[in-house]
Amino acid sequence: MIQVQNLTRYYGRTPAIQGVSFEVEKGEILGFLGPNAAGKTTTMRILTCYLPATSGSAKVAGFDVFNQSMDVRRRIGYLPEQPPLYTDMTVKAYLHFVAKIKGVDPRERKNRVNEVMEKTDITERQDQVIRKLSKGFKQRVGLAQAMVHNPDVLVLDEPTVGLDPNQIIEVRQLIKNLAGNHTIILSTHILPEVEMTCQRAVIISRGRVVAQDTIANMTQQKRGAGRLVLQVDGPAAPVRDKLASVAGVKKVHASSDNRYEVESEAGRDVRRELAQAVVQNGWGLLELRSKDKDFTLEEVFLNLTTEEGGANA
Repeated sequence: MIQVQNLTRYYGRTPAIQGVSFEVEKGEILGFLGPNAAGKTTTMRILTCYLPATSGSAKVAGFDVFNQSMDVRRRIGYLPEQPPLYTDMTVKAYLHFVAKIKGVDPRERKNRVNEVMEKTDITERQDQVIRKLSKGFKQRVGLAQAMVHNPDVLVLDEPTVGLDPNQIIEVRQLIKNLAGNHTIILSTHILPEVEMTCQRAVIISRGRVVAQDTIANMTQQKRGAGRLVLQVDGPAAPVRDKLASVAGVKKVHASSDNRYEVESEAGRDVRRELAQAVVQNGWGLLELRSKDKDFTLEEVFLNLTTEEGGANA
């Protein structure tokens, strides 16, 4: 449904994105992750024909975003971080206006507006002036305008930013309910959003894609490094230094209660060597266990974006 190949965009001499490539299957929800200013919004604006790329290519539903932009616009719904609302209009009047400018058949316009109001649960607010709505309901109206022409693709840029916890849960469930009938790109830096909503994720840092896969596969790949937790009855600094000196150990992090988190090289089992190092120094080994099962998307994200220096993108 969406194919992106080597997209690059410069602002003057400064690259916003470089060589970005990914695909999204029909009916899929893809999480597009990255730190602030990593290049997420630039990529979204290119895909929605708001911004040209410096180089590369992108297709939506088989149409080129550069040479067939009007065909792409007919098939895509876009919710930017700040919803494009006319706040002096009522909800219903605004959605009828949007349906008209998006070319919805006049004979279908009323049904389409009613349908998207029902899907976004704003039917009871249809006669209210938009500026009097809460931020959560304004976000729902923004989603409704993105959907009113029944697009194949929805691009949602930070759809829950600024919402309270209850509103976040409601909008998140709404997005999940849209999957299958729509292909969705969810651009966000809120990791629980992706874990609870998306099937796959693309992580971008400093304008480059640093990972893309299912969330399960991403965490599985990171587990290859291996992490262990030890509790050692001994002096903190010498214990930490001794653990760090064991062959195959990459990092040692000390925490409270004489606990140490040890990260080993990929495919390297260092449990025996760690235990020997503790016992041979006369310290008590109170605990030794794997922590791989505790890996989260947040840890994977931080690892990848920190390695790439993504926070300054």
